[in-house]
Amino acid sequence: MSATMFERDSVKGIRLHVLPTDRYKTTAISVFIGHLLEERTVTPIAVTPFVLRRGTASYPETKQFREALDSMYGAGFGFDIYKRGDYQIINFRMDVIQDEFVSSGASLLSQALTFLGETLTKPALENNRFVERYVEAEKHTVQKKLEAIVNDKGRYAAERCIEEMCAGEPYRLHPLGMKEALPGITSESLYDMYRSWLGSSPIDIYVVGNTSMDEVKSLIGNVFAFERGANAKDRYTFNRTTKDINDVRTVVERMDVGQGKLNMGLRSPTAYADPNYPAALVYNGVLGSFPHSKLFTNVREKASLAYYASSRLDGHKGIITIQSGIEIANYEKAVDIIRKQLEAMVSGDISELEIRQTKAMIRNHLRELNDNAYETIAFDFNTVLSGKTRTADELWNEVDSVSVDDIVSFAHGVKLDTIYFLRDRKEG
Repeated sequence: MSATMFERDSVKGIRLHVLPTDRYKTTAISVFIGHLLEERTVTPIAVTPFVLRRGTASYPETKQFREALDSMYGAGFGFDIYKRGDYQIINFRMDVIQDEFVSSGASLLSQALTFLGETLTKPALENNRFVERYVEAEKHTVQKKLEAIVNDKGRYAAERCIEEMCAGEPYRLHPLGMKEALPGITSESLYDMYRSWLGSSPIDIYVVGNTSMDEVKSLIGNVFAFERGANAKDRYTFNRTTKDINDVRTVVERMDVGQGKLNMGLRSPTAYADPNYPAALVYNGVLGSFPHSKLFTNVREKASLAYYASSRLDGHKGIITIQSGIEIANYEKAVDIIRKQLEAMVSGDISELEIRQTKAMIRNHLRELNDNAYETIAFDFNTVLSGKTRTADELWNEVDSVSVDDIVSFAHGVKLDTIYFLRDRKEG
């Protein structure tokens, strides 16, 4: 690991993060646009990037759009939609080969930023709104993706556990939105929402490659042509939601399934910016993140009660979720043994080997960040989201110093909130 230092600046209300390096043969560009999760906006915002990829003012037909990418020596373009804490994040990505490796007359970085800027700010329009056939087609795309979640029972159970656990909170919403909201989206309403979203949301642009902040800033200023509203947000705000948990809520849902899906949702008072976040990382690693973790070894391997068993931490929300696939008849046994693993974390029943293996896995992950520009960017974006500056080296030093007492202290703040069980339709 080594300290990764991004240069920071801003232009037109957009934050810029540039890492000049000759480590890679391509230049990686990443744009993050965030918006608070809201029922009214989550679905149209999710549809928007699918429509934007269909065409621009210069390349109004999708075929032309793709040919433009090919002309930049096969530049890559894509996007992700996900949530971090209570924010829906749209992440656009481009990668383009470094100029020194090709005989191109014009700067490929300039071409790529121009292309990306137009994709985001000058979409293909008809009658001053989005192209209707693109909107209808991409509404169908999002619908299919939402339906695919229901068909994947593991993903479905994970989402339903969060929905039940966070009922009444923004975090309950899926970043792809709601299927029932799709029919009401029109080309006009979507264009209005797009303009509001682009003009008011925090926007961060990352560039990693053989370039400089001065070059990137001059290019961004020329190609990202849109109006930022007077109330545009320039930072993320995470409000801590505290909840008194008197009784663990149990939700049983019945569908045509052959394997039961047992999920648990736990709350902790810790988020990424907090001093005990490293302890949260190690806690989650010992509990269920890795093949040596307690859930995997005790629930799956030793007791043979689960086909899979793992845990996941959302460090920006302070929520830990446990996922497992079990024989339906083993529900009570599985709940009992998972609870025992949680109790072991509180009592400090953690071996030196578990600690050592967990820290080694975290260290390896942090070391691998430098091997991939987008991983480097994603790690740094945690700084933007949380307001807490922490390099990979600094995080590793904090993780390395975490003791069993630190884990136990964190574990005392972790509370089981919801048990969700997806099972068959048979009685009993």
